[in-house]
Amino acid sequence: MNSFIETHNYLLENLHVPMRRKLMDEVDWTHRLIGIKGTRGIGKTNFILDFAKSHYGFSKSCLYVNLNNLYFTEHTIIEFADEFRKTGGKTLILDQVYKYPGWSEELRYCYDHFEDLQIIFSGSTVMRLREENPHLRGIVHSYKLEGFSFREFLELKTGQSFQSYTLDELLENHEEITKKIVAKVRPLAYFNDYLKFGYYPFYLDNSNYSESLMKSINFILEIDISFLRQIELKYLPRLRKLLFTVAQSAPFQPNVSKLSSDVGTSRATVMNYLYYLRQARLIKLLYDGKEDMQKKPAKVYLHNPNLMYALMRGNIEKNVLHKTFFYNQLGCCTDIVSSDFADFLVNNEKHFFVCEKQQTNLSENKNFIIAKDMIETGSRGVIPLWLFGFLY
Repeated sequence: MNSFIETHNYLLENLHVPMRRKLMDEVDWTHRLIGIKGTRGIGKTNFILDFAKSHYGFSKSCLYVNLNNLYFTEHTIIEFADEFRKTGGKTLILDQVYKYPGWSEELRYCYDHFEDLQIIFSGSTVMRLREENPHLRGIVHSYKLEGFSFREFLELKTGQSFQSYTLDELLENHEEITKKIVAKVRPLAYFNDYLKFGYYPFYLDNSNYSESLMKSINFILEIDISFLRQIELKYLPRLRKLLFTVAQSAPFQPNVSKLSSDVGTSRATVMNYLYYLRQARLIKLLYDGKEDMQKKPAKVYLHNPNLMYALMRGNIEKNVLHKTFFYNQLGCCTDIVSSDFADFLVNNEKHFFVCEKQQTNLSENKNFIIAKDMIETGSRGVIPLWLFGFLY
């Protein structure tokens, strides 16, 4: 136990968190079992360590443990948690929980038998906590940590503080909101940088961002997806090829038969692989209506613009880049599907065009919104594209 406490204190002493993530205020920390999910490289470990430091300081009543530790090859979570609570522990933080066999059953036991103990754990977005872990159904409170929004990136780059807004607030008051923001900073001066390297926190590490992102992508394919979805390593090249094929064409309407032929696997496997890549936050699937994994998506996008620069060769079309940004920023907090009349239908109500040039007469229709590049402020139904990065 002492060695874990020493590691915990060392991590807190050397923790550098340049900004408070919005999710920190959205999590109900009073629950006894909390799961924080996020794709690899998104900052889950720093997030839960930030919680530990801000809520407990260096108190021994909170302890961070990485389940990759070899100690857990011979000891169980249950016995460790029991010893921790008996010595005054209140909150146990378990990182990389999905690598421990039988983790969900043991967390259920702890929840049922150790009522004086809170457990917070982190895991991959490939995990499906409720659907595939019936032991946790009804007791776990799960949250997803997203990459940096454009708002958060601006805060990091400028040292300024900016408010986030709901989509309804943006649609109703975007002219007033943009004037407040532009009075403090010129957002377009930072927008292209965000599209290239602003989504993942490791851009703060002063390392080669593209190289770090490629390493993260490979770890996702080799460990997160292959391990959690039990894909034999001999099939990993097919998964890689599918991701590369998607990256070269995204956004596109998938021809599953052609993808199957290109990758060298069955149609059913291609559909499964697309779903796994989506869970891993490498791609996004846009459907005609309600999401249904039994049917083909209307379009396939890369998950965020940074991935486009890492995976695509040659020139990147601005309009594709901007649509990917829009889908990424709205996709985490709205219901967004394919539109018959525009690029996206949001919350089954508003049709959005993402464009460089304004289409005529569209701004007169209150159900059609134009997200336009290279403008600081908009008018009526024309809204600056960058402003949709202020939703979280």
